[in-house]
Amino acid sequence: MLLFSVVIALKKICWITTGGTIASIESANGYIAANKGKILYDLLGNMTKQYNIEIFDLFTMDSSNIQPEEWKAMARCINAKINDYDGFVITHGTDTMAYSSSCLSFMLLNIKKPVVLTGSQLPLTHPLSDGLENMRLALAIAGSDCQGIFVAFNRKVILGTRAVKVRTTGFHAFESVNFPYVATVNSLGLDLHKESLVKNDNNYQYNDSLCTDVFLLKLIPGMNPDIFNMLIKLKIKGVVIEAFGIGGLSFIRRDFTKKIVELLDANISVVVCSQCLYERSDFSIYEVGKKALEHGVIEAYDMTSEACVTKLMWILGQTNDQQKVREMFLHNYANEINNSIRKK
Repeated sequence: MLLFSVVIALKKICWITTGGTIASIESANGYIAANKGKILYDLLGNMTKQYNIEIFDLFTMDSSNIQPEEWKAMARCINAKINDYDGFVITHGTDTMAYSSSCLSFMLLNIKKPVVLTGSQLPLTHPLSDGLENMRLALAIAGSDCQGIFVAFNRKVILGTRAVKVRTTGFHAFESVNFPYVATVNSLGLDLHKESLVKNDNNYQYNDSLCTDVFLLKLIPGMNPDIFNMLIKLKIKGVVIEAFGIGGLSFIRRDFTKKIVELLDANISVVVCSQCLYERSDFSIYEVGKKALEHGVIEAYDMTSEACVTKLMWILGQTNDQQKVREMFLHNYANEINNSIRKK
């Protein structure tokens, strides 16, 4: 009698910890990120038996302190280990997770493996934490055949360039803005929406050059346009302006279009998006928007502010030529911009 044993190779997952609420403990001064990966790993219980998980404690920080230097550290870590693992999970604080996922999408362009960011609204040590469910989903995507950067949260998977944090305390903290969810969890299990995945045959490109001299400005009625003078003095290289509605900039009494020209003349690239979270901007509809386009601003269409800022940082890290910046910004790299509404 012959006995056969079937050995199923477990997916090898690199779990990179960066701190955040999921790794926090209570202190006299509130929650602080303190727990290392091994402590969090032990809290996952039987979940760990389904994967071959290796932990790498990159740093332990509140995500409010995660900045371009940390984005580079995460990208370098993944790039160095890219051939050693089937997928990656990054546990991260929620406050700046959408910025990190957007920037990683550009720095790890066309990555052929899943990189999944997740976290929680309550620490993993809390008995009612949402962290276990979020980790379960993140590991499922990291162990899948998906390619790209994702955010896994509250039984939904979001493309990295489309994630936005929309709630401060609710477990439904993130939404996919202007783009379908990549996957959802229901009574049938993990429902992958393959039409929402990034599809391209381009080679993987690692480029972590970033320019941090980028400023995000949200317009308000009555704002003094002379604020742009300060940006020129600070030698800012790029500005993202959140304009009104589908594309409004004041030019009566307070002329922002005139100041935009001064920015462009100072070789400062200017991107204009909408303050509205959903749907696109279109600066060709109204007179005020047309004036801005005529002067050379770059339209963001349906991109999130997080994607606009990080994409501009990444582009300016490679070139400061305004025409090249425009061409690169209007190119769709990681489904951050809808080609069907973008003007050619």
